[in-house]
Amino acid sequence: MTDDAVSQVNDTAERTPARSGASGSGRTKRSAADDIPLNMDFSQQVVIDTGQQDWISSPSPGVWRKPLAREAAEHGHTTSIVRFDPGSYFSRHEHPLGEEILVLDGVFSDDHGDYGPGSYLRNPPGSGHSPFSREGCTLFVKLEQFDPADTASVRIDTGSTAWLKGQGRLEVMPLHDFKGEHVALVKWPAGERFQPHSHFGGEEILVLSGDFKDEFGSYPAGTWLRSPHMSRHYPFVDQDSVIWVKVGHLPV
Repeated sequence: MTDDAVSQVNDTAERTPARSGASGSGRTKRSAADDIPLNMDFSQQVVIDTGQQDWISSPSPGVWRKPLAREAAEHGHTTSIVRFDPGSYFSRHEHPLGEEILVLDGVFSDDHGDYGPGSYLRNPPGSGHSPFSREGCTLFVKLEQFDPADTASVRIDTGSTAWLKGQGRLEVMPLHDFKGEHVALVKWPAGERFQPHSHFGGEEILVLSGDFKDEFGSYPAGTWLRSPHMSRHYPFVDQDSVIWVKVGHLPV
């Protein structure tokens, strides 16, 4: 990935942030509200501190979710934080338009292997599996969001993959590229600032560590941001930080 893959510059639009989220740290059961579309207006920015959300039960005992965006409760476009309690599992299922996973902690397993913290997985359209976790794990999961032609199966251990030099003092770890969509981890050293830029095809960020910032606010570890096509900001950090970032995948 080039530096332009991490941020694509165009000065024609302004970023207009709007925050959402739920407070509390307890666990709650599903309700009729879970069937209502959530954050599916891609023309709006969404910022959620997932550390302030409640865990919501899934149809499988011991598997919990923090929904970030969804088309419907159990199918269609979905982005969420998912937690498997030790010994929990989900029944076999298929992914008509793919599945993308970043293992945040613990060990996630399925028919194909075991994946520790930092594992980045892409299961292509039409794939299926029976996921489980022996010791428990927490995942960042995106469902049914692939281009049908994006058929690559990806398995990357980010803990053992080399970082590449990015723009300024940034370090970049490319994870996936397809057409105009680019996915990477980006390591920000304390005090780093990036030039003001806009996002053709939007930008999505999960803050993995540290405290990511821009002129609109401060986003601690666990914060998920989705910014629309041609949104604009001036990002920086005061402390060492790492983010997962995807650009170029939202409606234009």
